[in-house]
Amino acid sequence: MIEMTHNFYVLAAVFVPFAASLLILLSPKRWAEVWSWVAAILTLICVAMLPGTVLGGGAQPGWHLLSLVPGLALELRVDALGLTFGCLAAGLWVITTLYSGGYARADHMQNRPRYFASFAAAIGTAMGVAFSGNLLTFLLFYELLTVVTWPLVAHKETPEAIAGGRRYLVYTLLGGLALTVAVVWTWVLTGQLDFQPGGFLQGQPVVTSMVLFGLFMFGGGVKAAIMPAHAWLPAAMVAPTPVSALLHAVAVVKAGVFCCLRVLGFVFGPESLSHFSGTNIVLVFCATTIVAGSILALRQDHLKSRLAYSTVVHLSYIVLGAALMTPLATTGAILHMVNHGLTKITLFFCAGAIYGTTHLDRISQMRGLGRRMPWTFGMFAVASLSLTGIPGLCGFVSKLYLARGAIEAEAYVYLAVMIGASVLTAAYLLPVVWTGFFGKPEPGGEADKKGEASLAMVLPLIITAFLTLVFGMFPGAIGSQLALAREVAQQVFGGMP
Repeated sequence: MIEMTHNFYVLAAVFVPFAASLLILLSPKRWAEVWSWVAAILTLICVAMLPGTVLGGGAQPGWHLLSLVPGLALELRVDALGLTFGCLAAGLWVITTLYSGGYARADHMQNRPRYFASFAAAIGTAMGVAFSGNLLTFLLFYELLTVVTWPLVAHKETPEAIAGGRRYLVYTLLGGLALTVAVVWTWVLTGQLDFQPGGFLQGQPVVTSMVLFGLFMFGGGVKAAIMPAHAWLPAAMVAPTPVSALLHAVAVVKAGVFCCLRVLGFVFGPESLSHFSGTNIVLVFCATTIVAGSILALRQDHLKSRLAYSTVVHLSYIVLGAALMTPLATTGAILHMVNHGLTKITLFFCAGAIYGTTHLDRISQMRGLGRRMPWTFGMFAVASLSLTGIPGLCGFVSKLYLARGAIEAEAYVYLAVMIGASVLTAAYLLPVVWTGFFGKPEPGGEADKKGEASLAMVLPLIITAFLTLVFGMFPGAIGSQLALAREVAQQVFGGMP
């Protein structure tokens, strides 16, 4: 009975958001936020019931959806890696629902039912990606994620929004096509698609393995915004700020890095990857992205664009850590997936609070604005320090594991890249705080007015900033995230040092 109950939690966590999306479209407009709240809370409750079971060493909870042919089915199954992503998506959905309501009112958002319905569907697909039991199920939800998030990117329906949405579709569908070819080819070669710790693609010819690996990593790398397949992400910043937060912290880009983690640890695995140089190529691309993205971030005056390039940089931190293929680096990559999500959603919440209150979106226009909005700029400072890697905040924990993993792999060049990028992170984020608190405001400008953003916008960014502190001081305090990350490393490598 207990096992069946946990299996039901898995099913509900995926399909409750889809049910909410349908109810939002069919109900009167005033019910859109209500259904979002109900679904967000129910989804979080379902996910919160799973860590004990997953870490308990018993059978993984799951649900058989549909058999297509013998040995090929659509299945949900929850392991430590999937639950990590699921906890992130479900937890941040609740907070973002509160923020979205405040932002929608401050920005006088149009078509709110469509917005909330698409948002719920995006969370449902993200949960499906997290809880996929095999490559076929993963591919289905991964592609569906592109479809349901496109209306969010193009939500404003301006020429700029339509162009950004079109670019988003072109890039992500190309990545999806590569992933589709890789999945079909894998089925032809092996006759199986189930994820296995340590991988199941051993014994293939080197050329076949390299081409197949390239297709898989391109499929994940597009959504992970690894250069040169990154241009869609800055273009998608035309979307409403809560959508930007969704794209950067919860759904699309995290699905991309999650795909890379799955491929490295559960499709190929350390043994298979040791026979060809695929991971070395990934490491070079990620290191290049980290350096180039940091330089591009320094040049951006538009706040959301600066944050977008920051996301490009830190997504490659995650993939680089996973590609180092050591237990400590893998643990750090998984922790950074969560910690970057908490930190980056705080930064975007702050950017949205500033825009919703003052309609300013350029850093050079924000001189002295921190005196009017001390909570917003204060929490921006906390999140910036976390992403830089200051001890006591969550970004330090994951970056410490990544650095130790680089030393474990004797990859000192990549260690230098990560340390240098942390310095550059401080260089492009902390000036925003300095400008807000110490810049000289223009007489009669927005900084001379009074008033923070609404409580519905300020409270979520305080909560997420506080969580960066909690995860920094007590990494295993919430959702057993550290235990889950270590469990993944143990599954893939057979033990932790």
